[in-house]
Amino acid sequence: MLRVTTITERKTRVITTITKTYKRIFRLITLTSMLVLANFSVANAYDRVTGKIFASRSEVIAQHGMAATSQPLATQVALDILKSGGNAIDAAIAANAMLGLVEPTGSGIGGDLYAIIWDAKNQKLHGLNASGRSPQTLTLEYFKEQGLAEIPKFGALPVSVPGAVDGWFEMHAKFGSKPMTQILAPAIKYAREGFPVSELISYYLHLSVARIGQYDGFKETYMPKGKMPNTGDIFKNPGLASTYEKIATGGRDAFYKGDIARIIDTYIKAQGGFLSYDDLASHSSTWVEPVSANYRGYDVWELPPNGQGIAALQILNIMERYDVEGMGFGSPEYVHTFVEAKKLAFADRAKFYSDMDFNDVPVATLISKQYAAQRQALINPNKAAKRVDAGLNEGDTIYLTVADKDGNMVSLIQSNFRGMGSGMTPTGLGFVLQNRGELFALDPNHFNAYAPNKRPFQTIIPAFITKNNQPYLSFGVMGGGAQPQMHAQVVMNMIDFGMNTQEAGDAPRILHSGSAQPTGIDMTDGGYVSLESGFSAETRRELLKKGHVLRDVSGAFGGYQAIRYDADNKVYFGASESRKDGHAAGY
Repeated sequence: MLRVTTITERKTRVITTITKTYKRIFRLITLTSMLVLANFSVANAYDRVTGKIFASRSEVIAQHGMAATSQPLATQVALDILKSGGNAIDAAIAANAMLGLVEPTGSGIGGDLYAIIWDAKNQKLHGLNASGRSPQTLTLEYFKEQGLAEIPKFGALPVSVPGAVDGWFEMHAKFGSKPMTQILAPAIKYAREGFPVSELISYYLHLSVARIGQYDGFKETYMPKGKMPNTGDIFKNPGLASTYEKIATGGRDAFYKGDIARIIDTYIKAQGGFLSYDDLASHSSTWVEPVSANYRGYDVWELPPNGQGIAALQILNIMERYDVEGMGFGSPEYVHTFVEAKKLAFADRAKFYSDMDFNDVPVATLISKQYAAQRQALINPNKAAKRVDAGLNEGDTIYLTVADKDGNMVSLIQSNFRGMGSGMTPTGLGFVLQNRGELFALDPNHFNAYAPNKRPFQTIIPAFITKNNQPYLSFGVMGGGAQPQMHAQVVMNMIDFGMNTQEAGDAPRILHSGSAQPTGIDMTDGGYVSLESGFSAETRRELLKKGHVLRDVSGAFGGYQAIRYDADNKVYFGASESRKDGHAAGY
């Protein structure tokens, strides 16, 4: 018998169908929202009950000593030195040697070194420029004869004298307490016995193969089994262990005047380069006076050129003329003003920053408040500048900081440039040579023009802050041209926005790229701005309205380490980079 469906039944079926549909839609919306929120939280927040939403961890707090480096094993080595009676200078050297082994993608004795040291006994800051010079027999005319418009990035031509080892011994002679045999012993042991390669370093090691893997000695040193080590693989560097042993027992002359120098000389000449035994034997570091600018009652210290540290001071001098706190962290007004201030500072950086033995660099004028006022007047609050001129008419790094029980503090930065440098890997020595010579200009009229026995422009810069003539913060942010930008941001994060030492490093960063360069390259299009995750869609939209070009980048925002000193409680606060393998620890 045919059953007739009633109106009531049909209504019930329709309602049931609609209800099921809405439930499916609701479940879909809920799932989508959860995924969006999950992605947001991964990029911008940690599930913590204290601190800023972007803070990755608490500050490390200790009384007797503190070390913050870019690799946990190096931090532990520094602490071991401190606990065994060594001071901050001893520990910094030990950590740097260890980093040359475990993080060869950013450091090593084939590179240069800079340091700012707080001497607790004499209550004074000391600056060390341990950067090397160009070969004495390589001339500007040679590059012209070869038809080169710029100095090559890799190979033998961009190699300058590596200054790091001499820097170690200069620091040690002035402030060290333990013998170098004990200071270098941990790195020697790890080089002989091996260590597990971390995830990030494995990643960068693999990237290096395509760029410099073809050069003699590179694969023998870093790919002894025919391939780069993967995460967790045990890596040994017997060549570096032997080199460190010679340095530990024979002093700096073992590197600059002994067999090591002769091996470097022979190798470089075979590769068609000019760096010689005489270049190494005649090398010396320079103790310099740090320079400062006061930012809202805090003295921020950098080293004078040939480095780029004073660019951070120039940026801060301009930013001090604004109500940064009132703008608010992450606001479009703040980001725009910062980027425009950076462009102005970097225009001067491109024109003037160079070896001060060859040029009268107007440092005092560049970091003066009067000059900042002149430059600030050029900033349009509503429009991004496409081109800026200098105001006067005249790659990968490691950073570490250590503090000891007596109040000594070391701010140290060291690098091969471009990760693993030139690719030049002298036979059996266990390290690559830097390519800092790439940063010379080939225009003979430029301040930074190539010349024999001249220091090239340098990107690596340590920093320090004092308050009322007492140490406040030892810090640095590794990362090429990002460094002065990040120095300024860390200072403002702490002083204007009230962040603690860890939060100041974890906070999302602003990076402007494309400014004029000390190699002679001009900015004509305004460059571009890259913002880390954490800046709002509104900020990005308003920046576009002001004429900025936005571009996403990865891995270019630097690596931060810091130690803050609380003079009242006599306590150290340590912080380290969450974007890398950074590790801060104390006791």
